[in-house]
Amino acid sequence: MLILLSLLFCLNLQAQFPRFKVLAFYSKQVERDHVLFANDAIRFFKDLTSGGGFVFDTTSTMSDLNDVKLKNYQLVMMINDFPQNTEQRESFRRYMENGGGWFGFHVAAYNDHDTNWPWELDFLGGGVFYRNNWPPMPAKLVVDDPKHEITKGLPASFIAPINEWYQWEPSPRERKNIKVLVSLSPDNYPFGLKDIVPDGDFPVVWTNTDYRMIYLNMGHGSQIFTDATQNKLIIDAFRWVIVTDKKGNIFDN
Repeated sequence: MLILLSLLFCLNLQAQFPRFKVLAFYSKQVERDHVLFANDAIRFFKDLTSGGGFVFDTTSTMSDLNDVKLKNYQLVMMINDFPQNTEQRESFRRYMENGGGWFGFHVAAYNDHDTNWPWELDFLGGGVFYRNNWPPMPAKLVVDDPKHEITKGLPASFIAPINEWYQWEPSPRERKNIKVLVSLSPDNYPFGLKDIVPDGDFPVVWTNTDYRMIYLNMGHGSQIFTDATQNKLIIDAFRWVIVTDKKGNIFDN
């Protein structure tokens, strides 16, 4: 009898909270520190699937970024890679414009004057890669909006683990549709030893309010998931992108 009741309880929970599906893209053909991060990120998110909470599929084949594949997923995660050609770019654009979700780390947002993808530039807030610190270093981060669902449980500031931090020009903060949630504190300046960032606005976590997306500048090396505060930020950002699906019941797949 107890076994039957337990089974019915589990079935009821599954009916009430069906699993959502995530497709995470990564590459092994990138710089070593980005591969190390990808290994850690995949392990981190797979651990979160404990008990069958959600489906976390991974692929190192960027051609999987197509309309047929993407329609089965509520969230696309870019761990250390990004669309490589026009066909993949257009599939991603259609996916996002039709309510898809995006969770991007670090190099997933890299763009420069040779990228030639205007839609992505607008999607990310208009900022082109400007400069970075080197070598990778820990940094003091400050929370810009302590009332947002992603950041409301965080301290006003915290020390993030070792990372290479990208600065953008112009700052995404200048766009009205960009909500900056976390920034590099000016207390860090001058920031770096070889490549030094001396000043300037430095958002590191933000969302474009026209889409269901979040970008986190973290993603270089093997230290990213070593801090409990930053891990909470990552998990809360992940959950937020999922639960803000504008199509309604995002768990219904």
